[in-house]
Amino acid sequence: MRAMVLRARGGPLTLEERPDPRPGPGQVRIRVEACAVCRTDLHVIDAELPHVRYPIVPGHEIVGAVDALGEGVERFSVGQRVGVPWLAKTCGHCEYCGSGRENLCDTPEFTGYSRDGGFATHVIAEAAFSIPLHEFADPVATAPLLCAGLIGWRSLNAAGEAKTIGLFGFGAAAHVIAQICRWQNRRVFAFTRRGDDAAQAFSRSLGAAWAGASEDSPPEPLDAAIIFAPVGALVPLALRAVKKGGRVVCGGIYMSDIPSFPYRILWEERQLVSVANLTREDASNFLPVARQAQVHTSTIAYPLGRANEAVRDLRQGRLQGAAVLVPG
Repeated sequence: MRAMVLRARGGPLTLEERPDPRPGPGQVRIRVEACAVCRTDLHVIDAELPHVRYPIVPGHEIVGAVDALGEGVERFSVGQRVGVPWLAKTCGHCEYCGSGRENLCDTPEFTGYSRDGGFATHVIAEAAFSIPLHEFADPVATAPLLCAGLIGWRSLNAAGEAKTIGLFGFGAAAHVIAQICRWQNRRVFAFTRRGDDAAQAFSRSLGAAWAGASEDSPPEPLDAAIIFAPVGALVPLALRAVKKGGRVVCGGIYMSDIPSFPYRILWEERQLVSVANLTREDASNFLPVARQAQVHTSTIAYPLGRANEAVRDLRQGRLQGAAVLVPG
């Protein structure tokens, strides 16, 4: 197999030949067809997440075909298309796993962070945490749904029944969730970096009712806001944009420090909440909705060996949608 390996903080990723891995009990080996590049991969590469294990193969938005079964696996058959998301494994017995909150497991494992991920031709995954994708024909188009879509979906649920929603940072997650919101008859207001005319035009093409800079006031108060950009300074801006009783959802796994802000913009029962990771139930609920809403992901495909270029383009904000690695 071939893999793009991170050996030190900041990279670069290096292309390596490795022996084909063998699945253990309860595991499957997957021939990777596509793996999207997520902003969380940048946080892993830059060691903004703690305790990165080197060497590590990043990537956790994986679509591929099962090509070997470990002992005891009956859920899948060889050749079946599956997805592998960020949550790789949980303990199954802590208070969180026992109460339907496996995303908060005390001893989780994460794909592309604590175990090797999908920037490779093959990956090992737990069968119990792999997602059937037999109804999804295009691996490249499907890959961003495995994190950008799932975390976006969890963030949207955390926003409640809001009818007007502000999306701060219009990248891979926002471009999926904007389409879901339109399908649900919600109104989207897109907030981008000042002067990012391309992102604002992109948001309007996906149904946004308004698009402007993060510092701008929307044309009307928002019921809720979701922050996808990892910028703590957006929190006070989002709180100012939501109406009384409104909610601000922080949708990222990492964010720069939140600056101090006056209590007045939190008062009147505004809420500030975060989402963490995802659950298998999120996937079961979201993927049928993505099909019904006819979500179209905007993607740019890169050969596996050009992973560093894909990472750089994401880091520098050159993408509208998602970068996807194709081992080919």
